[in-house]
Amino acid sequence: MGMADIAEVLWNDYLRFSPTEPRWWDRDRFVLSNGHGSMLLYSIAWLTGYAIDIEELKAFRQLGSRTAGHPEYETDIGIETTTSPLGQGVANAVGMALAEKILAATFNRPGHEIVDHYTYVFVGDGCLMEGISHEVCSLAGTLGLGKLIAFYDDNGISIDGQVEGWFTDDTAARFRAYGWHVIGDVDGHDPAAVAAAIDEARADAGRPSLICCRTIIGWGAPNKQGTASTHGEALGEDEVAATREQLGWDYPPFVVPDEIRSTWDARERGRALVADWQRRMAAYREAHPELAAQFERRMSARLPDDWPTAAGEIVRTVAAEARDMATRKGSHRALEGYAPLLPELVGGSADLTGSNNTWHSGSRRIDGDDSGNYVHFGVREFGMAAAMNGMSLHGGFVPYHGTFLVFSDYARNALRMAALMGVQSIGVFTHDSIGLGEDGPTHQPVEHIASLRAMPNMHVWRPCDAVEAAAAWRAAIERRTGPTSLVLTRQGLPHVERSDEQIGLMARGAYVLRDCEDEAALVLIATGSEVALALGAAAELEAGGVPVRVVSMPCMEVFDEQPEDYRREVLPASGVRLAVEAGVADSWWRYLAGRGDVIAMNQFGQSAPAADLFAHYGFTVAAVVDSAKRLMSS
Repeated sequence: MGMADIAEVLWNDYLRFSPTEPRWWDRDRFVLSNGHGSMLLYSIAWLTGYAIDIEELKAFRQLGSRTAGHPEYETDIGIETTTSPLGQGVANAVGMALAEKILAATFNRPGHEIVDHYTYVFVGDGCLMEGISHEVCSLAGTLGLGKLIAFYDDNGISIDGQVEGWFTDDTAARFRAYGWHVIGDVDGHDPAAVAAAIDEARADAGRPSLICCRTIIGWGAPNKQGTASTHGEALGEDEVAATREQLGWDYPPFVVPDEIRSTWDARERGRALVADWQRRMAAYREAHPELAAQFERRMSARLPDDWPTAAGEIVRTVAAEARDMATRKGSHRALEGYAPLLPELVGGSADLTGSNNTWHSGSRRIDGDDSGNYVHFGVREFGMAAAMNGMSLHGGFVPYHGTFLVFSDYARNALRMAALMGVQSIGVFTHDSIGLGEDGPTHQPVEHIASLRAMPNMHVWRPCDAVEAAAAWRAAIERRTGPTSLVLTRQGLPHVERSDEQIGLMARGAYVLRDCEDEAALVLIATGSEVALALGAAAELEAGGVPVRVVSMPCMEVFDEQPEDYRREVLPASGVRLAVEAGVADSWWRYLAGRGDVIAMNQFGQSAPAADLFAHYGFTVAAVVDSAKRLMSS
């Protein structure tokens, strides 16, 4: 209710969209970062002609409804991203605006501007209190995202009441310090003032704009407007009746007269916008056929036609090189192979580029080249991950972002939102265990791998060498239905020899890496740096007459998706099972079938050289052999 006047001006006079072709590539993007106002978005979707029925509005917040309590990503009804964890919508919008800027610089040519749209975002006090807003708005100012326009719903109210007791920032000064164009003291209930502010914002092409709108929460409710009770409580029948009288609205619930709704109906206007763009796209296709083909492929989220062959050759080439290296370096080796095939790969790191190995030979800084493909995010893990979600949502990119695994905690809610929405984003998380050594327990991840695996729709790959790292990257690039976390070592690891069949089986999440002639008395299962320990222990045990199978399980989630017969083939009914991983044991029990154990890291580490730490905490071949013998004897 408080932002309805702003929305009316934006949707009817400025926003370029098409309800009948909601996925039109050059539409303006709109993000409702203060997602608790979701009914504003749903009602506008219905009024403007999106494929949403009035019955859906009546089913607000009910099981199975498309009108959830907070907006959930569904482009077909005009919802560009899932919002409500406050501040993340702003971050998504920054990513969308960055995507538009890069695509425009990459594909537009004189006389052919096929990428030319704005990103608008509504933000509230809660969004601006969240630290992520500082991370991404600072970055947006630095990058000069001139087609990003934010409307600040300055109503002075949050759930606990008037914010003056806990939020006294000079927001306008704050954003000016970021390098934004700030338009202050706009009456959010005056359509002419709102329109003038939008015009002023659009005239500044070099800076993002913040329009500070003075609004009244619950505007129109005569006894409750301007109070915290309108934030999360129903008005109640009496106040609804009083509001109808105050506003002069005499129609029954869910009834909008045709003569009023017709003024909102944007279907014909949207069709005309799309038709005009299609004509311009046809001219562009004729003038620049190769660019047009690449643009259409990227925006359609299609990989190149030769991708399967080329990607397979990269994995085989890495296998033939047979190099010992840290898997973070193996990840870089894979990136060097895949990046020339995929101009849509856009990456970045939270001030750890050299450590994460996320910069490849074709990387170009975006802040120095609008058509670049790499963002130095600074120390902004949360903002980085959420902005990359926005780039993925926009389309045209396969985004990846890097930091230490232990700092994935900072980015966790953005990773969760990617998983919830089912959008592609690749996290490059290095320094994955006590193996990082002397930096100590503050930097040594222990619970993080299991924590990421606990997240629905997150694929977690922990490769044991450069070959598995290349396979993990391929899987992450091909996966369009959710995020992938690549968990990588700081320390060097040995190359593992494989047959061609085993190279192919890596894509199934787990496979038999070493087998025995007889029925296995013991199955060793490991990931990452502990695979080499399992192989060494198997060799020693077999020398003593124990038949052992070694299973490498780089991705549990992919393995779990395999047919039951394959899973039983890899993990046979015979023998006891011993899992080895330098992290907490929580992920492993379901694979042990009640007849196994886990060598795990169920405490925090210490500051010491990696080799000393592995020995101290029992991650050695000798320790694995001893544990296996005890398990078999019991």
